[in-house]
Amino acid sequence: MKPEVLFLAHRIPYPPDKGDKIRSWRLLQHLTQRFRVHLACFADDSRDLVHKAFLESLCESGTVIPLNPQMARMRSVKSFVTGEPFSFQYFRDTRMAAAVNTARARPLAAEIVFSSAMTPYIEAPIAGRKRIVDFCDADSEKWRQYAENASPPMAWLYAREAETLAHAETRIANWADASFAVSAEESAVFNARKDVRREVGWFANGVDTDYFDPACMEADEACASDAVFVGAMDYRANVEGVLDFVASVWPHIRAQKPDARFAIVGANPAAKIKALNGKDGVIVTGRVVDVRPWLAGAKVAIAPLRVARGVQNKVLEAMAMEKAVVASPAAMTGIAAPAGAALVSEALDEMPHAILGLLDDQGQRRAIGAAARRFVMDQRQWADALSPFDRALTALGL
Repeated sequence: MKPEVLFLAHRIPYPPDKGDKIRSWRLLQHLTQRFRVHLACFADDSRDLVHKAFLESLCESGTVIPLNPQMARMRSVKSFVTGEPFSFQYFRDTRMAAAVNTARARPLAAEIVFSSAMTPYIEAPIAGRKRIVDFCDADSEKWRQYAENASPPMAWLYAREAETLAHAETRIANWADASFAVSAEESAVFNARKDVRREVGWFANGVDTDYFDPACMEADEACASDAVFVGAMDYRANVEGVLDFVASVWPHIRAQKPDARFAIVGANPAAKIKALNGKDGVIVTGRVVDVRPWLAGAKVAIAPLRVARGVQNKVLEAMAMEKAVVASPAAMTGIAAPAGAALVSEALDEMPHAILGLLDDQGQRRAIGAAARRFVMDQRQWADALSPFDRALTALGL
């Protein structure tokens, strides 16, 4: 009989419709092939609760706890008293603690945690039991970048989160039997810290190239655009990147191509994003069941992010769909795409030229798109991506 493990995630790992959920879903799916998994996670979107039964069918047991973001933010204020990162208090919940304690009473072979914010639930060790953490990103660095671009008092709050979380990440890396980041670059952030005694490894994100296959999608005029951005539109980095693009780049595109359309595709668009809908050729879709028709219908995919941690799944998925991607250096970090598989614009003022060139040259778009798909087919398959994780499990005797 397969051994039992506990898998904790800060967000329900299904459907895999945003960056962290794509990775946690693939990790969970992979674990179920080797273990009987007891899943415990939060759901911060009530629409995702319909997937609870599906996850329970895959796992030995499943606990999905609804999380009210507003209440969680209020709970985060306690961090001023405890000295913890805000994110730790955000995900502290008595219901989750009870579920985890019940699972930990079982004869588990290991406890596997996705996201540093869930590690307090297993910080107290149990003799003979392995603890594995997938940090995914060095979240403390994201907050540090936010602090650098913010004004008081938010700059101070972001800086505090960066500092407290960096200390917590180091402590976690030191007690975990194995820990991982999403890329060599993210791993290096952890390992450069002087107090880290156990090296943080890494395994990359992959792409489901059977699902993200342009050959499977028929043209849909309703989803046609000249440029598309796909991403969760309540995530600060995405919101800021899109607003910068619309303010600084899109006017140059429209000046040359007055009928150009820009599609912003993603769930929970912030108010400033919603306000763009219907203006100057901008389309704001909100949450869609399937992003592929929008990728297939676009001539160019963009990723103009100033702040980007880890690996941008949105870029990998666009590349898998044979799209010519125009991205900032931050958005391409950790992807290691070869020359000719994407266009990288060092600054926003370079993007109009790159995008207009692609819009005017179908042959170049196709060549870049073909190179992009070859890259993900050759180097970004999930089975290959997860092999470092499997080697770590074997080394730990699991």
